Amino acid sequence: MSTSAKTSPTWAILSLITNGILLLAVILLIWRQQGVTAFFADILPNHANADASSQPKPELGNRHKLNYQQWVDILKQEATVAAEKRPDHLNIIVGDSLSLWFPPELLPEGRNWLNQGISGENSTGLLKRLKLFDRTQPETIFVMIGINDLIQGKDDEIILQNHRRIVRYLRQVHPHTQIVIQSILPHGGKQANWEGREKLLAISNSRIQKLNQQLQTIAKTEGVKYLNLHPLFVNKQGHLRPELSTDGLHLNSQGYLVWSSALQLYSQMELEGGR
Repeated sequence: MSTSAKTSPTWAILSLITNGILLLAVILLIWRQQGVTAFFADILPNHANADASSQPKPELGNRHKLNYQQWVDILKQEATVAAEKRPDHLNIIVGDSLSLWFPPELLPEGRNWLNQGISGENSTGLLKRLKLFDRTQPETIFVMIGINDLIQGKDDEIILQNHRRIVRYLRQVHPHTQIVIQSILPHGGKQANWEGREKLLAISNSRIQKLNQQLQTIAKTEGVKYLNLHPLFVNKQGHLRPELSTDGLHLNSQGYLVWSSALQLYSQMELEGGR
């Protein structure tokens, strides 16, 4: 597709329609399967928001005490097993703690999942460790990275350039794999109670939204997919929905259910049909 076609009003309208269909489909799927009424807090009138502080935080057991290199070693071992056993319908989810804490039981069924998330990871660190799963043969690789770069004070251009490098590396090493960039999620704003709250407040959610628009452009330019999760997690104020979060940064089980439903529906709507 030419550059002019990508930026045409017709293409923009089609993009909005696709995002709207995905949003509606996720809402309906969650409503039908789980009845998660908290998700509708800002859609249905007179519905009180759930108290984020009452939501249980993810439990990792002793694994959360590991240092970065220990995490890398574990992920390398798990990737080696996946490369040797070559499970059918392998999907890889890679990123930071948001990916790391994805409950295995909430990941879409009918496929095998390799989780390559590390808590505190930024885009530079992720770029350096993509080689860990070089020998795997995944159908799809879902990438979400960037919020820690922002927390650590990195410039937007560093995040964008690292995304370009990540995508190009994955396309070269996994030429038959669908690569999907996922949008960076918003944070909870002043309602956040994460331990690094002041660092979050220094990042405007409008900046995250602008960054996501640039990530979408990178995905188109590099010939990979883009999954815009942002509309599913943002409230009317532009912040992360408190009923989907534990602390204004991380997700609770309802948040992961929304993400899981988006992965499932996006795979059915955008990925499987193109194989």
